[in-house]
Amino acid sequence: MGNEAENQLTEKDGGGGGAGDAPGDKVVLKRKITLINGITIIVGTIIGSGIFVSPAGVFLYTKSVGSSLVIWTLSGILSTLGALCYAELGTCITRSGGDYAYLLVAFGPLVGFLRLWMALLIIRPTTQAIVALTFAQYAVKPFFPECDPPDNAARLLAAVCLCFLTAINCISTKWAMKIQDVFTLAKLTALISIILAGVWFLSTEETENFDNAWEGDYGLSNLAYAFYSGLFAFGGWNYLNFVTEELENPYKNLPRAIWIAMPMVTGIYVLVNLAYFAVVSRQDMLTSIAVAVSFGNRMFGAVAWLIPIFVALSCFGGVNGILFTSARLFSTGAQEGHLPAWFSLVHVNRQTPIPALIFTCATSILTLFSADVVALINYFSQILWLSVAACIAGLLWLRVTKPNMPRPIRVNLALPIIFLTCCLVLVLLPSFSEPLNLIIGVGITLTGVPVYYVCVVRSKDKRKRNYLMAKIERGCQILFNAAFVDCHHDRKDDREMSDMQTSIVDEKNVYN
Repeated sequence: MGNEAENQLTEKDGGGGGAGDAPGDKVVLKRKITLINGITIIVGTIIGSGIFVSPAGVFLYTKSVGSSLVIWTLSGILSTLGALCYAELGTCITRSGGDYAYLLVAFGPLVGFLRLWMALLIIRPTTQAIVALTFAQYAVKPFFPECDPPDNAARLLAAVCLCFLTAINCISTKWAMKIQDVFTLAKLTALISIILAGVWFLSTEETENFDNAWEGDYGLSNLAYAFYSGLFAFGGWNYLNFVTEELENPYKNLPRAIWIAMPMVTGIYVLVNLAYFAVVSRQDMLTSIAVAVSFGNRMFGAVAWLIPIFVALSCFGGVNGILFTSARLFSTGAQEGHLPAWFSLVHVNRQTPIPALIFTCATSILTLFSADVVALINYFSQILWLSVAACIAGLLWLRVTKPNMPRPIRVNLALPIIFLTCCLVLVLLPSFSEPLNLIIGVGITLTGVPVYYVCVVRSKDKRKRNYLMAKIERGCQILFNAAFVDCHHDRKDDREMSDMQTSIVDEKNVYN
């Protein structure tokens, strides 16, 4: 463990003895993400294709209009509770990396590495591939009004989308944030249009769809699955925590972004579903491939083709947000020595993590052309909630083990306990009827244990590995005009960094 702590410190200082050891080979990240950018990251990553394509997930299990709207509301409230708990974590551990950084500090390097392994292997590439493919399918839909678009054409367009957004993210963080802002505005415009059309319909037409609104199926299992679908639609509420190192004044702007974005998304989701229920029949709600398209065909007439375009724009912004945060996650992992050091290289002038971005794009494109992308997502959906539960458990554990750790935000103890309980219910309830998904997800996650001990802790040929890594690092530095991030620079609002680094140095001294 002492050698590992020393290696982690060395990785931060320059990448394992590679080409980045000289102080002049380091750069300091600037905080370029504003409060508005933070809001659009949360809103833009939560609101993807789901609210346009398949909001029937909740209604499918309840068969009740009234209870569906209540579940959408409660899902938003519960997601807000989770986001507030993450605000405490994100302001006492302001490193980028989100869940990975929190598990690393709370439970040590092995648990953190397993979260990183899961994201690197499956979660991020498959999520980006799915959202990019959805973008492509709806972008070309107006050209194929009577049939589905060709599968290969959609995959190629999805690959072009990934490459284009990767290039933008490599060139400029500000450009990437402007894309996020613009496309978040586009999807909000589409959703507000749907809400206004629904309000007009409610005020001028019969509303028989709301007759017997509370009749439905209220079995505990069905209600649990309905909540699972609703909470899945709110996925992305913790993505701002992956880039806190680049957020301006994170102690203030992180909670502000959460307080603004989460009620906004919750209100929009409830009102959009209200509009859907008003216009689309219950039968169509259950059978329509894309509820928003059915809604548009009835309400917008000649301009109904705009709905697929807005779905495409929504997914395009979603891909950008996922790509932006994924690269920062892998970069943070490299700074801890859990990934090759070249993941943490950033462009000297543009301060963008080019190697990590390119790797993320490449793995997403490879996943895009695999046949079992959706199956992989299903295997890891419960594991994702398990990792969220672990982070909330880490929050409680840090309160016990590090009571003096600076906490600019300290939520009421009841909030993390309630949210942790709900997370565990979400993980365990589906396993009673479909245990295989959880078993396979846990099994693939645990494959990271031998990788961790072989590649991180007990590398057999450390000298040769370091020499090879140094050559790769030097090549990346020259090719991308990149340098290592200085994790030790003095920031007044990074008090937790000194706490984390002190623990590493103390551990090193114990073993020396």
